[in-house]
Amino acid sequence: MDTMRSLRCFVRAVELGSLTAVAREQGTTQPTVSKLVAALERDLGVRLLERSTTSLHPTPDGLRFYQRALGVLAQYQEAVAEARGQTETASGLIRVNAPAAFGQFRLNALLASFMAAHPQVDIELILDDRMVDLVRDGVDIAVRQGTELPPDAVARAVGISSRQLVAAPAYLHARGSPQQLQDLANHDYIRFAWLAEGDTVTLHHGDEKVSLITHGRLCVNHALAIRDSLVAGGGIGLCPLWLVQDMLDSGALVRVLAPWEGAPQPMHLLSPTRRYQPVRARLLLDYLEQQIRDLPGFGAMPVTAARAV
Repeated sequence: MDTMRSLRCFVRAVELGSLTAVAREQGTTQPTVSKLVAALERDLGVRLLERSTTSLHPTPDGLRFYQRALGVLAQYQEAVAEARGQTETASGLIRVNAPAAFGQFRLNALLASFMAAHPQVDIELILDDRMVDLVRDGVDIAVRQGTELPPDAVARAVGISSRQLVAAPAYLHARGSPQQLQDLANHDYIRFAWLAEGDTVTLHHGDEKVSLITHGRLCVNHALAIRDSLVAGGGIGLCPLWLVQDMLDSGALVRVLAPWEGAPQPMHLLSPTRRYQPVRARLLLDYLEQQIRDLPGFGAMPVTAARAV
């Protein structure tokens, strides 16, 4: 029996909840995966998985064995890397997940530079605004905005971006610049489509906090489309500076109702809560932390905002 391969199949079966999904991930067949797990069960003399036509779950013994198997696989990977002299060599596949707009606007270029410096590394970039399950989806590194983070991940705070009201000079010339907060209700407001607060926008100035109802004919589910609409003169929007700092610097957009602004948007790098992390993933985490922090529109995270699970 190929014990290490059987262990890998068993671990991923628990995490994915499907032998078929494991087979697809490993480029083999479901019967092959099933035989490997069955051989492991025979060797142990313990039933590890409960199978039905619709689901797969670890038994109590299987769940305990899964926790131990994670450590065994981690130590084996470390031993292999050391034996091959790969402890300082980045090679293999890294699966990265990121929000669609940030991935397209900023992350693509950063990853291209990293791959140029590490020719033995392959990267699979999945752009998705939903919060993924890092273990189930096999993600090594996730880039996440905001403060709602999964409890079962290691989070590395890399920067924070102020959110400011902006508009194109042409729009303000045609419609007039709002002079006080209440004027915002008389303007076309462009917002992200899936915001839980809907048309309500909350602005801060020091200790003051005000919530306003906005009105607009356009809401969009992609931040780059909002950016384009604002530059084209479509209205006023509340945007993180990482998205519009270059447009503010060029004058294509200008700030509105300063010094009022929205709650800042923190940025985190997430990784699974596994003790072992391949050198390729560790190098990419360190690289992205530095590069994202240096992007236009980002500032350092306050010490109290940094979080590690």
